[in-house]
Amino acid sequence: MTGAAVLALAFALLLLARVPVAFAIGLATLLAMLRSIPLEPTLVTLAQRLATSLDAFALLAIPFFILAGQIMNRGGIAQRLIDLARAILGTLPGGLAHVHILASMLFGALSGSAVAAASAVGGVLGPRMRAEGYDRDFSAAINVSGATTGLVIPPSNILIVYSLASGGVSIAALFLAGYLPGLVMGLALMGAVALRVRRLRLRSAAPAPRSDLPRTFLRALPSLGLPVAVMGGIVGGIFTATEASAVAVVYALALALLYRELRWSDLPGILVEAGGTTGIVMLLVGTSVGLSWILAYDRVPQTVAAALLSLSSDPLAVLWIVNLTLLAVGTFMDMTPAVLIFTPIFLPVVTRLGVDPVHFGIVMVLNLCIGLCTPPVGTVLFVGCAVGETEVARLIRPLLPLYLAMLAALALVTLFPALSLWLPALLGNA
Repeated sequence: MTGAAVLALAFALLLLARVPVAFAIGLATLLAMLRSIPLEPTLVTLAQRLATSLDAFALLAIPFFILAGQIMNRGGIAQRLIDLARAILGTLPGGLAHVHILASMLFGALSGSAVAAASAVGGVLGPRMRAEGYDRDFSAAINVSGATTGLVIPPSNILIVYSLASGGVSIAALFLAGYLPGLVMGLALMGAVALRVRRLRLRSAAPAPRSDLPRTFLRALPSLGLPVAVMGGIVGGIFTATEASAVAVVYALALALLYRELRWSDLPGILVEAGGTTGIVMLLVGTSVGLSWILAYDRVPQTVAAALLSLSSDPLAVLWIVNLTLLAVGTFMDMTPAVLIFTPIFLPVVTRLGVDPVHFGIVMVLNLCIGLCTPPVGTVLFVGCAVGETEVARLIRPLLPLYLAMLAALALVTLFPALSLWLPALLGNA
């Protein structure tokens, strides 16, 4: 049995045994390396690769953006974004459902966390939607699907992880590439919601008057300034993406203190939460480098490339095959380990066929966003059920049209690379 076969079998068994993903990757990698080389060199090699993989300046961006997201989640940002979304969309039929998606998109983009968006926005809007006649399961389904729309919009931790896994695709280009696909995903969900609320004849009971828009916009403007400051600095060459993450922390902290919804005594707890999340991500990154070494040693990327190219040499056809694979992967694996594991396998194949690595990164993230909403291990699905006080089995039916909308958005982004590549090319970051 080859090292790659041992790796796949051990990893599957460890996941079935409910071993945390980071430890499952590390243990499976160790067993696969023992298949190839003796014990002592294996342990030394694995330790060296884990340590050197974390000794990267670009990785500093991840804990800083995580910390900025934690601060924004606790700093009163969600309510201001909800008020802005309500002033923009509240007069539409079923306006509160559209407000939910737009607010989730804005908050998810600012915090970089779909779980935070589902908790913060869903916690505020869920009870209000039920009070206005929305079905509990339908409002929870909107919360679950809408929470993922901001993940591809910068600042995005998962795009930083993809940049590292891909061997150095420009973070600035990836950030710029995420804007239009994120908007497409949000609009697709709004389209599905519009069809649903029209059939149910739902209308917001008390939409915010249009005259409130200037006032609510001014209240939300400081929050909306975070991505402007981050991306403006990166694109303008003022600071790197890593330095931008530190700027984001300072900006978010100043904003939370200005809103007076965060006390200095809250900071220790926020730092502990951010440290725990960072530790998980960093352990995943370190163990995945050892996994990538085994895959390269057994020539798995070359084998996968040969298999896919034997099926078709059409880039679009290969992308559809990769999409189907990633959609299946997303149903049982979280986003970060999936990006770390499958980027080294699929990226060489698609780039060989002429697919831009920036475009492929956006397509991959959109695929895995859908996986966050699907059983059996969709983290956002379970958070949405807890916030919405419902069960997974009851949520699947109202989620089906939203799944179709997300798949339609994925298909559009796959078919039209310009949706990902136009903005980076326009601003000279292609």
